[in-house]
Amino acid sequence: MQSTRRKYIAMIGAVGGGAMTGCLGGNTNAGGTGNDVTGPLDCDVGAIDRVSSLPTPTRGSDDAPVTVAVFEDFACPHCQTFSLEVAPKIVSNYVEQGDVQYQYFDFPIPVSEWSWRAASASRAVHDKAGDKAFFDFITSVYEQQSELNTNGYQIVHDIASPTEVDDCFVAASAKQEPYRPVIEDTRQQGVDRGVDSTPTIFVNGIPVSRPDWSSVKSAIEAEFY
Repeated sequence: MQSTRRKYIAMIGAVGGGAMTGCLGGNTNAGGTGNDVTGPLDCDVGAIDRVSSLPTPTRGSDDAPVTVAVFEDFACPHCQTFSLEVAPKIVSNYVEQGDVQYQYFDFPIPVSEWSWRAASASRAVHDKAGDKAFFDFITSVYEQQSELNTNGYQIVHDIASPTEVDDCFVAASAKQEPYRPVIEDTRQQGVDRGVDSTPTIFVNGIPVSRPDWSSVKSAIEAEFY
């Protein structure tokens, strides 16, 4: 992890003037062993079966003429900025009008163990409650990103409480990582598409130069005109 942290810190130091770049990685195997089935909270759900396949989380119509595919790492601060500041604009300006389908892909760099653990917790919500619950959940995770390393299990537990998914199951999923095969698959899809930092955005399969609103908006508009 030290090599990963050094790369990450060096990347942060290189960002100037508020420019939005990306998180670079890292040790792809960082994460939990999944051996502790009880987890760190007072939750005992037993060993959770591994899940090897789930559909891609999406917002918007399958018939939308433009797709925006987003590869993110839950522990990356640039992904937090994109998810909380740029993604809502994509949704309100294009997804809700039926012009864009928004697709989410996990790409753990990883920045920390929570790159994997938060992804597994979010996939537990997606698996049990669907797309809307998934996107609501990840928004809340990004809002509390700075606390994941110190209080992550409690955070994903509490965020899950308003959903239809058992909160202990979500916390245990973060610990055991039963959805890791799904996440590894989406990460490999990113590697195959040339992703090497997060967030990386594709508009109709074409990578966007920068993950800021102006760049993404221009890329979407170019598909219509």
